[in-house]
Amino acid sequence: MTTMKLMLKARNVLITALGAGLLLAGATTAQAAESNATQKPTIVLLHGAFADGSSWSQVTGRLQRDGYKVVAPAVPLRGTVSDTPYLSGVLAGIPGSKVLVGHSYGGALVSELADQSGVKSLVYVAAFIPQAGETLGALNEQFPGSELGPNLVPISYPGGVDLALNTQTAGPVLGADLPASDGAVFLAAQRPVSAVAFTEPVEKTAPAALPKYAVIPSGDKAIAPDAERFMAKRAGATITEIPGASHLVALSQPAAVTKVIERAAR
Repeated sequence: MTTMKLMLKARNVLITALGAGLLLAGATTAQAAESNATQKPTIVLLHGAFADGSSWSQVTGRLQRDGYKVVAPAVPLRGTVSDTPYLSGVLAGIPGSKVLVGHSYGGALVSELADQSGVKSLVYVAAFIPQAGETLGALNEQFPGSELGPNLVPISYPGGVDLALNTQTAGPVLGADLPASDGAVFLAAQRPVSAVAFTEPVEKTAPAALPKYAVIPSGDKAIAPDAERFMAKRAGATITEIPGASHLVALSQPAAVTKVIERAAR
């Protein structure tokens, strides 16, 4: 074989290899794009006052079974001004897109955190949806129906005042549609919240462009359902009402709440 023929053969082999490499690279890029397009967002569940991440337990399990990654961080419950920077750090450690879900006081935190990187939609479950400058206490007093106030017990300490729930009377206020034994367990493990959480103005209004969803339990005795409807309509949220459900709707009606969250995730 002449030198010229050897050179031509080597060139053809090289061209064939390059072509195969380009095809492989194209397929890999397409597969990566498809994977990114179909990857499910992380669901971040923010609990409310007096609670911890276990208040989402029934919803968390359902989301995980449906293939979602779930993060339910412990909210410090020191007020939005203090809690927001901490939770911003939590969100910064979660890659990709995120759906923020807040229950009760956690709804105010969802609004404060809505402009964080990767947040694609917001879900408010029996929650406050405040605007900048408003306080949660004033919003709840604006409409009749809340029985929370008389069932709060102050805890004074050198650094301030916390609020706890009266373990003898608050069960029906939070979870009238739950077995009394479940309410007793919740109250036994409650985490008091700083009184500041209800009196300090929130700093941000959630961005108007973000899709919002609101779950309103019509039997809520902690936040007046009329207050929840007012805030949800004002925010332009897609509303799902659950007749007769209590404030702890994520525990009493987890399937319905999960359905709304997954709708927001899609």
